[in-house]
Amino acid sequence: MKWHKFPPLTSLRAFEAAARTGSFSEAGRELNVSHAAIAQQVRALETYLSERLTKRNGRGIQVTDKGAILYESLKSGFNQILEGLEEFNDEDHPILISMTPGFSASWFMPRMQSLKTEYPDIDLTIHPTSELVDLSQGEYDLAIRFGDGDWSGLESELLLSSDYVIVGAPSLVGERWTGSKEELRQMPWLQEVGTNEVMYWLEESSIEAPRPKHITNLPGYMIMKPLLDGVGVTAIARALIEEFIADGRLVVMATDSTLNDKNGYHIVWRKGVQRQPVKDLIKWLRKMGKEEHSSLLVTTNQIL
Repeated sequence: MKWHKFPPLTSLRAFEAAARTGSFSEAGRELNVSHAAIAQQVRALETYLSERLTKRNGRGIQVTDKGAILYESLKSGFNQILEGLEEFNDEDHPILISMTPGFSASWFMPRMQSLKTEYPDIDLTIHPTSELVDLSQGEYDLAIRFGDGDWSGLESELLLSSDYVIVGAPSLVGERWTGSKEELRQMPWLQEVGTNEVMYWLEESSIEAPRPKHITNLPGYMIMKPLLDGVGVTAIARALIEEFIADGRLVVMATDSTLNDKNGYHIVWRKGVQRQPVKDLIKWLRKMGKEEHSSLLVTTNQIL
């Protein structure tokens, strides 16, 4: 290893954080130093390499062409170091998985006993959040995300195929809805805090958004009871409420026609070698997804 050719590692870390966040201030908060210290380290690195690596972009920064090349190399290198450390400390820390509160409450938690029975040694920490966490930095091992599976730089696998539907309880829908999409905006709406599925669906369907006073924002784990009680209607992944549709407790009012067969909940992880507990959790999730698919086929055939 020709260490004399390496710039100072503090400068490399400062540049990687600044390039990734697009801000000296954000990089400083991440590395627990001032934004001035980050800027100084980046300038020192530019002097060392005799290359301009960043330029101003509004209140933030963006990388130059040369900076982009260095950033990709550093990101790959730091991730490899992290993977090596994780493999070294294979059993020393729990798996950290991110998912929305609604998915956690409606799908994951009811199956936890199965996980503990099959893999009793898995140490798991669930972070229920509607925010899209950054898997590339190594803090999180896995995430469950809704979408088409196309997340740059990450591996993904479809867990549950699902479209988005607008649903309401018969007690509410039967009284106030005649089948017109335009009437949907007059309904009381329930929406998961931190998401915007209601507004997105209405916009895509060319329907004027309801007034804010018609929308109640709740944590995802709290939506199901008021939904079933007829307090409001909501936009939700069909896979999470299929049983309630099948037994008549919820009525499908509309379906999102903009989605395709790749849409649904995906298991997502960063590229590279996974430690064994993470592999076991992915294996269990695959099994649960297949069982869910099989049960939905049975339910559908019974209805038909």
